[in-house]
Order: sequence, then C-alpha cells, then structure tokens
Amino acid sequence: MCFFVGKNKMVFEVQKDESIDECLNRMKQQGYMPIRRMEEPIFQEVVKGNETLYEPVGRKIVFEGKIME
Repeated sequence: MCFFVGKNKMVFEVQKDESIDECLNRMKQQGYMPIRRMEEPIFQEVVKGNETLYEPVGRKIVFEGKIME
C-alpha cells in the first residue's frame, strides 16, 4: 500500500509477502528514497477467564519516502 503525505513524499507499507529489501526496491523503482522507518506492533486480544490480555502477533513496517531529484 502506498499513499501521498505531501507534495514530494509518499508512504510505503511492507506487505505480508514482501521483504524489507523488496519494499525498498519498489520505492526506488517509483523514484523515491527512504527518509524514515516506522514500526507498529500488532496485538491480538486473548481472553483467559475473566482477564483480557493483549499478545503481540506481528508488526507493521512503514517507510516514508522522498522523491529523488
């Protein structure tokens, strides 16, 4: 997934079946260079008895890219 965040910037999300290198190559092919990497944990809600726990099950990696001139 890609979307614009400004005139010269775009955000690229690393897909489930894609490595970080493949995402960076995709950015380069579209004419962008990475300027920032962001990670967010993905949690799953687990109910054990009367208690609700949140367990990490993955992560979402996103790169912000600036257009190469």
